[in-house]
Amino acid sequence: MEEKNKNIDISVIVPIYNEEQIISELYDRLQKTVSQISENYEFIFVNDGSKDHSLLELLKLSEQDPRVFYINFSRNFGHQIAVTAGLDASNGKAVVIIDGDLQDPPELITDLFRKYKEGYEVVYAKREKRKGESAFKKVTAKLFYRILKRITAIDIPLDTGDFRLIDRKVVNYLNQMPEQNKFLRGQIAWLGFKQTEVLFNRDKRKYGKTGYSLGKMLKFAMDGITSFSDKPLQMVTKLGFGLSLVSFIIILYAIYSHFVLDRTITGWTSLIVSSMFFGGVQLISIGVIGEYISRINKNVLKRPLYIIEKTNCQMSTMHNRK
Repeated sequence: MEEKNKNIDISVIVPIYNEEQIISELYDRLQKTVSQISENYEFIFVNDGSKDHSLLELLKLSEQDPRVFYINFSRNFGHQIAVTAGLDASNGKAVVIIDGDLQDPPELITDLFRKYKEGYEVVYAKREKRKGESAFKKVTAKLFYRILKRITAIDIPLDTGDFRLIDRKVVNYLNQMPEQNKFLRGQIAWLGFKQTEVLFNRDKRKYGKTGYSLGKMLKFAMDGITSFSDKPLQMVTKLGFGLSLVSFIIILYAIYSHFVLDRTITGWTSLIVSSMFFGGVQLISIGVIGEYISRINKNVLKRPLYIIEKTNCQMSTMHNRK
């Protein structure tokens, strides 16, 4: 591994997935904003298995500007892993994470950096409004963040994504976290340090459609919950005790009814309904336990987090990170 360039003041990490229409504008806006902060900067674009011509656009930019770096994955590994690869490759004293769809305005980096210079080690962008998103997405996102806050012991900021600026010391600690199921905003909150927020209105998507399907959002939510809370397991245990108690009471009542009241409880419908209910509860419980076991299994296997097909970054052994 080559030694990092310590002269970089700010690194900007941009995960890319099918963004060929927007990369040029994204670069222009980033360049105009960051160049006002410092001339010693770098842009790290991580192409997360895009199926369009995003890589070609990134290659063009890297040829035009020596401060543009790209990492091309061998396949799609997911947004959180793409950001992790960017963190591995970054050199800046301050590192900005921003999505590549321009819903997070690059111009806000100036405000993030201003707060950073005041002494904050984490400055996250908090959304006041989310333009161009469905009511379902807004409601579920709001609900998720509030549920996560209630069931975890750490203070994960509400209504924030991964758009933020973090200090080099925070990056170094993140790079020491080996878990396969990444939930970076939770990991950063877990680390602590001096944190603050900058409010902004999130723009609607200009081109294309989001790569976050409902399935991916559910997986992301599950990663967040299982990474920082064992409350689901506690709920399964309490539910098991509760249902066992109810069943025991029903059994006692059935015995009492048969021998004392001389009235045997009958009913095919009640039997089937109760069996299906208890069966459903058991399957849900097994599923919750299975999610935690799956996380353990992935970490025990110790496979690389990502595979790099091509890059112009200096860190030649990044793809071996586990």
